[in-house]
Amino acid sequence: MSNELQPINGMLQAPHRAVFDFSSVLSGRASSLHTRRAYTRWVDRWLVDVAGLKATTGKARTQRMRALPLEPLLPTMGAPILRAWLGRLSGEGLGKQSLNQARAAIVTLSSLLAEAGLLDDYSSAAMGNVRVPRAEDGQRPGRWLSLEQIRLLMQAAEDIASTDTQQARNRVVMGMLCTMALRREELAQARWSDLSVQNNRAVMLIHGKGSKAVYVDIPKNVLQALNTWENFVQPEDGSPLLRRIWKGGGISDQGVTTDALWRIVSEAAEHAGLGNVAPHDLRRSIAGSLQLSGVPIDKISRLLRHSNVAITERYLSKLPQQNEGAVLMADLLGLE
Repeated sequence: MSNELQPINGMLQAPHRAVFDFSSVLSGRASSLHTRRAYTRWVDRWLVDVAGLKATTGKARTQRMRALPLEPLLPTMGAPILRAWLGRLSGEGLGKQSLNQARAAIVTLSSLLAEAGLLDDYSSAAMGNVRVPRAEDGQRPGRWLSLEQIRLLMQAAEDIASTDTQQARNRVVMGMLCTMALRREELAQARWSDLSVQNNRAVMLIHGKGSKAVYVDIPKNVLQALNTWENFVQPEDGSPLLRRIWKGGGISDQGVTTDALWRIVSEAAEHAGLGNVAPHDLRRSIAGSLQLSGVPIDKISRLLRHSNVAITERYLSKLPQQNEGAVLMADLLGLE
């Protein structure tokens, strides 16, 4: 097999099902919404890279996952192809966590296909034995924004809005991402019913990874943004906290997608002259800023909603820490 994967267009002989409802069966295997979304992204990437299909997003991806086409899919389900694909991803610079998640998605797909009688058990087991290639450990690529850059980003999200409704919504989006350390999946699934007052404190119930639900205090700036946004949407119990907005400023009943949240952050960053900024960079920046300001690690850990402090310590250790030994040596040498 060559190093470069080629799309596979092999024909299936008399398939007893034309499509496979991956979404339905996955919900019984992965309870976390975050995990299901991640797996569907990797399965879509698999279909693009090794089956030669076009990439999908949004509703198109949802429809594809409900009806995976078996004719181009099944010939790709083998250990050699999985191993080569993971090698390609590693060559693109993906870290260990991403590689493990990509492997888990495809191995889960192979297992579910075997359970449905669409893939032989030997092929499924062989794919399960494939291990990810060694990936560089330590600091991964990513941004750690300064406090001033975060302020610029928050303002830019309002500046790029074309209507009052869009501006009000973007203010809520950036306020929550930049202070409450929400993942974009958590923000996309938030509901008005998640907001409440507990012990005289305004709080939000966040539905996180691994089906974990945690209350987080809501800062005053976010409360003010929510009050303004609420006047526009007139929310009902259980309705999405954030909604899509049409070009004319009309507000949809549908909630925003994770892709839409990514675009808001990306476009705001471009407008602010910050280059490429991803939603998770804001979570990383919050952790780093709190650490620099002397906030105890247990408080940072609670905000990030990690299961224990050790995870937070590893998370913080991957941030680009100050390493000024070379600068000090140049000073000692009297070099300018």
